[in-house]
This record gives sequence, structure tokens and C-alpha cells, in this order.
Amino acid sequence: MEELSLFDSELRLMDIIWDEAPVESGKLVKIAKEKFQWSKSTTYTVIHKLVVKGFVVNDSSIVKVLIPKERIQIQESNKIVEERFAGSLPSFLASFLGKKSLTDEEGDELIDLIKQHMEDKK
Repeated sequence: MEELSLFDSELRLMDIIWDEAPVESGKLVKIAKEKFQWSKSTTYTVIHKLVVKGFVVNDSSIVKVLIPKERIQIQESNKIVEERFAGSLPSFLASFLGKKSLTDEEGDELIDLIKQHMEDKK
């Protein structure tokens, strides 16, 4: 899978686009001004960068998503596990949980998820 990357400002705007799409670019300008104090030109510059990178299309001032949020989340989480934990998912989970306690429901959900992925490999 091709690695996709976003700078912080692009990711911030993508989070809004993923929530709002399809969305008028003018509405994105208003939201970015409220949330980030961005100027109109800054928002349009970031939209343009997202178009060039292939994350969105801006068709007649309507911004539509081309790359789903889940794809980026999977890529980013895999990258963290590979780079910070030498590819060890158990090491990542141990570090992530730290001294946190899980509810019975959370524990059961994680166990079900692990079983599901183990079955997928068979």
C-alpha cells in the first residue's frame, strides 16, 4: 500500500473534511477561521495541497473525500508500531495501556478483536 502523508495543518483540515464531506469550500473557510483562526487564503492553500496529494477533489467548490480516514488511521498506527516498537503489537499494547485499567467490557472487546484477527490469518 502506498504511504500517504499529511502535514499537521493538512491533517487538521482533513479531520473537518472527513466529518463534513461533501462540503462547500466556503464552509471550510468559515470552520477553519473559527477553529484555527486561518485566513481564507490559508484554507484554500491547504485545500489545494490536499487536492494535489490526492486526498480530496474540489469540484465546483464542493470538496469531496478520496482517501477515507480509516486508511490513514491504519497507516499511522502501523507506522508507530513498526518505528517505535520494532513491529511488536504486544509491546505497543503494553506501553499504550501502561497502568490503565480496562473495564470488563473493554477487555472482552479486545479479546474478541484479537480472536477475530487470529481467525483471519488461518
